[in-house]
Amino acid sequence: MNGVSSETIIYATIFSAALVTYGLRFGGLMLSEKLPKNGAFKAFMDALPGTILLSLVAPGIALAGLWGMVGAAATAVCTWKTGNVFVSMVIGMGIVAGSRYFI
Repeated sequence: MNGVSSETIIYATIFSAALVTYGLRFGGLMLSEKLPKNGAFKAFMDALPGTILLSLVAPGIALAGLWGMVGAAATAVCTWKTGNVFVSMVIGMGIVAGSRYFI
């Protein structure tokens, strides 16, 4: 590779990824001061973290099949009724784990 060691390439890649990541975060902080503080855009931005979380969780639920969907539904209902996210997650994981062990 033109006399460049693979170790140098690895460190350069890690440094570049860190630089891009923190650059995006810093840019987001600078841009956030310019965004509207009310209206439809603010409502959209307030809903965005939930949609990002859903886009990360939904594929896992789909891959787990029917019991993954049952576990997710049980987690959602339990969280809604009790407000205790930890216990709800334990119940949902217990449903999926139980289905894999017993069914």
